[in-house]
Amino acid sequence: MTALVTGAAGNVGRHVVQQLLAREVDVAAASYDASKVRGLFGEGVEARRLDFLDRQTWEPALAGATRMFLMRPPAIADVQNNINPFVDVARSRGVEHVVFLSVAGAGKNKVVPHRKVEDHLRLRGEHHTNLRPGFFAQNLESAYRHDIREDGRIYVPAGRAQPVNWIDARDIAEVAALVLADPQAHRGKDYTLAGPGAVPWSEVTGALSRALGRTIVYEPASVLGYVRHLSRRGLPKGAIMVQTILHFLLRFGQGATEDPTLERLLGRPGRTIGEYVHDHAALWQDASA
Repeated sequence: MTALVTGAAGNVGRHVVQQLLAREVDVAAASYDASKVRGLFGEGVEARRLDFLDRQTWEPALAGATRMFLMRPPAIADVQNNINPFVDVARSRGVEHVVFLSVAGAGKNKVVPHRKVEDHLRLRGEHHTNLRPGFFAQNLESAYRHDIREDGRIYVPAGRAQPVNWIDARDIAEVAALVLADPQAHRGKDYTLAGPGAVPWSEVTGALSRALGRTIVYEPASVLGYVRHLSRRGLPKGAIMVQTILHFLLRFGQGATEDPTLERLLGRPGRTIGEYVHDHAALWQDASA
C-alpha cells in the first residue's frame, strides 16, 4: 500500500504524512512545490509535484498510489473542472479509497465547493471518507499571527458572545491516517470533527498571554473595519471576502459545533486550544523581542 497525501506541505497534510509514517505506511507526499515537501521531510519521503490545474502532473503524482488524502487548495473554487476529474483519474489508476478533507456543514450547504467534491465521490460508490472539521486552531498561526505578534491582539468580526470550538489539525490528521491505514470500517462515512468544547475568546487570549508572558487581547472588529484591516495587510480581494464571511458567521454559532466523533475514533478527547498554544508559543513571540 502507498498513500498519496495531497497538500503535503500544508497545515493538515504535513501532519497526515507524519501520522502515516508513524504507522509504517509508505507515503508519497504531493505538493504544488515539491521542494517544500523535501524541506519538511528530507529524503525519507518521496516528494511529488501535483498541480490540480496542470493535468500533466496528475498521473506522475498518482503512480503506485492505492489510497489518497485529498484536500482542495483554497484558491480553487471550480472543483468540477479540476478536483473532480482528478478524483476520476485517481480511481482509474488504482486508488481504492479517498479521504477527503471537507468542511463542517458541507452536508447541509450545497454552495461550498467541498460539497461538490463530496457529491462526486458519493456518486462513484463508497470508496471514500469525508472529514468535516470545524474551526482550526491553526488559524492562530496563519490568519492571526501578524496581529498577535505585532499588535498583541486578535482582531476579527466575530462579535463578543459566541464561543468557538477549536480543532487542532494534528487531531484531524490522526483521524485521516487512521482511516487510510484501515479504511474498511469507514467506507462511505461522513465524519464531523470537533474539538473538546467551545470556549470564549478570553480563554484563547489568556492562553496566549500566559505562553508569551505579555498581554494579548481580543478586539471584535466591525465588518468594514476588518475589510480595511485586511486590505492594509495586502490580502487579495478573494481572501478578504472569505475570511470576513468566515469570521462573521461565528457570531451565529457557526464555530461552536459539538460532536463526539473525533473522541470516539481516537479514543481520547481532542487537544484543547491551551495545549495548541503551549506547543506553538514560539510562533507568536514579539518580533521586536
